[in-house]
Formats: sequence, structure tokens, C-alpha cells
Amino acid sequence: MSAVVIAVCTSANKGERKTPVDQVVLRENHGIIGDAHAGDWHRQVSLLAQESIEKMQRMGLSVSAGDFAENITTQGIDLPALPIGTRLTIGETLLEVTQIGKECHTRCAIYEQAGDCVMPKEGIFVKVLRGGSIEPGDQIALSA
Repeated sequence: MSAVVIAVCTSANKGERKTPVDQVVLRENHGIIGDAHAGDWHRQVSLLAQESIEKMQRMGLSVSAGDFAENITTQGIDLPALPIGTRLTIGETLLEVTQIGKECHTRCAIYEQAGDCVMPKEGIFVKVLRGGSIEPGDQIALSA
């Protein structure tokens, strides 16, 4: 199975669930235009696998794309296994993995409901090396 984008999501404010949209536009060294997490830092865009979301669904949670504050929901790629520095091509963009997982300083609503959350362990962060648009259905490829 090839790796593909399932959903693209944005939010106006940090610390909230993101809403799926039809398309996002990424700007080099910035992130997703209009997203709260964009800026000149190493966590410009976040990715989480649909497979990780399904783990939480099997625990009885009603969650879907964007509920973990991820920008891009993927399928068919083992995100946390990608080494730092891995480059990904999605649509016309070029992204570089900068961080695997994150430390959650507060327990989110998902953690409170399930006693666990996948984003801190299985989500990844990238910076934008080449901008462009991304939409559901775009293929994800490892880039040299």
C-alpha cells in the first residue's frame, strides 16, 4: 500500500483541535498559511497516522482527523520510525522531519478520557523546505 494523505487540518489557535479543510498551502520556512503552529521554528507542521487514530478509536474514543491537533493525517507510512532529517515529498512540497513525538505538559481531554494519547509518541513534526499545496489523496514519498 502506498502512503497517502487522508486529511489536512488547521486551527486558528494553539491548544485546540484542528478542523479538516479541503486543502492547505505551505510556505517555505513557515508552515501552513493561517495555522496557529506556523512560524520560524522546527515544529512548523505536525503529522499523525490514521492507524494511530484508529488505536484510540478501538479504546472507545470518538476521534477523527484533527482531533489530536495534527495538521496532516497520513495512511500507509510508519511516521515514528522515520529518522530525524528524513525528507518527504507530499504533493509539490518538500518537508524534513525535525522531531518525533512531543512532551505534553498538560493532560489533554483525550488523555483524561482514555488514559493515553498517541500524539506524544507517534506524531511527528516537520519543517517546510519547499512550499506548495497539500490535499487529501496526495501521495507521500521519501525523498533523497
